[in-house]
Amino acid sequence: MKLQVEPNHYFNKSYDSKERFISYWTQINEIIKLNPKEVLDIGIGNGFVSNYLKKRGINLTTLDIDKRLNPDIVGSVLKLPFANKSFNVVTCYEVLEHLPYKDFNKALSEISRVSRPYAILSIPDANRVYRLSIQIPKIGYIKKLIPLPRLKRLIHNSDGEHYWEIGKVGYPLNKITSDIQSAGFKIERIYRVFEIPYHRFFILKKITIE
Repeated sequence: MKLQVEPNHYFNKSYDSKERFISYWTQINEIIKLNPKEVLDIGIGNGFVSNYLKKRGINLTTLDIDKRLNPDIVGSVLKLPFANKSFNVVTCYEVLEHLPYKDFNKALSEISRVSRPYAILSIPDANRVYRLSIQIPKIGYIKKLIPLPRLKRLIHNSDGEHYWEIGKVGYPLNKITSDIQSAGFKIERIYRVFEIPYHRFFILKKITIE
């Protein structure tokens, strides 16, 4: 179950950096590109993304386990209180790492159950990268993330919020992608945000079995 934090945590100067707002833009943009009729946003955070989307006229329902954050529905990703195929898009941004990894498959199963057919996840990725940005006349900026392997992988020590992160001992990317696919999703795209590579995005489409 997601750990509860003080609501003011989401409005600290140290929380909302320029890079995080770029992640918010990415979260919003991925939803808008799908032009959905109904969206479920799991984990309301500071409400910036959901408030913007609602003002854009998107029919969006927010869900969070912490009633102090004033979500539309108080509930857990491990037992979503919705019928099968209730939403065109289900989003779960920077939430799943707040659950013990043993609950990851259950959460994915619930997200798959209520989606029709898209889901968008973002999960922290602790793997190191160099950020390379070059401006070329008449072409523009070329941006690339260059992996910087560690000699020794980090062991995750719980900080009171995150139970696990991609790239740490026991949680390689291929394990996470394999579990996502086992939950019945096709991974259409996977990428890290250049300005905040700590946030890795997964654009998923549910595999329909006739």
